[in-house]
Amino acid sequence: MQEPDTDNIASFTSHNPAQIVKDLGRAAKAAASALTQAPDSLIDTALRAIATQLRNNVPLILSANEKDLDAGKSRGLSPALLDRLMLDEGRIEGMAKGVETVADLPDPVGRILWENQRPNGLRIERIAVPIGVLGMIYESRPNVTVDAAALCLKSRNAVILRGGSESLNSSLALHGLIQVALRMHDLPEAAVSMIPTPDREAVGALLAASYYVDVMIPRGGRSLIERVMKEAKMPVFGHLEGICHIYIHPSANPAHAIDVTFNAKMRRPGVCGAMETLLLDKALTKDIARAVLTKLLDAGCAIVGDDSARTLDERITPATAADWTTEYLDKKLSCAIVDGVQEAAKHINHYGSHHTDSILAEDEEAARYFLKNVDSGIVMHNASTQFADGGEFGMGAEIGIATGKMHARGPVGLEQLCTYKYIVHGSGQTRP
Repeated sequence: MQEPDTDNIASFTSHNPAQIVKDLGRAAKAAASALTQAPDSLIDTALRAIATQLRNNVPLILSANEKDLDAGKSRGLSPALLDRLMLDEGRIEGMAKGVETVADLPDPVGRILWENQRPNGLRIERIAVPIGVLGMIYESRPNVTVDAAALCLKSRNAVILRGGSESLNSSLALHGLIQVALRMHDLPEAAVSMIPTPDREAVGALLAASYYVDVMIPRGGRSLIERVMKEAKMPVFGHLEGICHIYIHPSANPAHAIDVTFNAKMRRPGVCGAMETLLLDKALTKDIARAVLTKLLDAGCAIVGDDSARTLDERITPATAADWTTEYLDKKLSCAIVDGVQEAAKHINHYGSHHTDSILAEDEEAARYFLKNVDSGIVMHNASTQFADGGEFGMGAEIGIATGKMHARGPVGLEQLCTYKYIVHGSGQTRP
């Protein structure tokens, strides 16, 4: 495949989004090649240097983040979205620790995934290798800048980042610190590049850059995902919205029913792993059902429900058809009464986004049915959906939760950022 000649199509300037993407793409391809030759120790040292840069520049990061928060408030962003956007010393330290955790993980590249010795003497191996150049388009969360950089460097992929306009100051500040660490250790700065403009044309240019970008990874709301899936000229790891469910079976431990459900919604309502729909079994005692709902309502969580759910508390308002497919990202949820685990699984598979869903039950048979039949990237038993996170899975970090079924599903960590090739070892064999 030859590089497309775009110079005779339009007169680009340094401010033209298409030219910016072309320049970044060319540099990223070269950087990806250089990363494959970098020693493990150098990559890990650079990652730890990124963590140090984060810790040493907290005031700089917070100052940039304050600009984004002020702009977000002026634009009327919801409290939950502002929470996604907000950085503080604790979250910066969390990012730094996440980078160090990635540095401590085994190198995912070069792993033998499968091998076979043939009768003719050929030895065949399937080996993990980097994908190449990744494109990452994301909204709101500036921490994705650091998570993506760490995972891509460790897996020897170059990445072109395009953060949302609402977090541009924060993301650029974090990206600048990553660049410092790369320069300190003679790694190509283009290994982690960022489109520096909020111009929406840059998104279209990146989605069209199939010569440079091997895989596109979107992370954001439905409109962003739909645009990427429609316009991308390269494969996409889909990260659809998190319409996550908790289903409370009649056998559920009452304390778990109350505490896990509350955590799943209210710990951080604006994250993709937050519960958006609560399913109560009709055989669940009304005392337990009311206790679950009361704790949520008393904490300021709005609840919309079907007719049966509304009989449990007068504060529950009617749900519309759209509520069952809505990611609120706020202190709000929908609630339905279902007749057994089979109906719960059917509801989730029909209305959910295949992200994360959990059953609270002591009945092992019911739990097995749920875990087997709910078609989501992450399915849980007796645990909060807010554990839907690569760090919590021991992956160090994640680029997102993939809701598709091809190549990557669930948390996308180091292993999911690798593909493979076959290596065949012979001793002069010819095929008859």
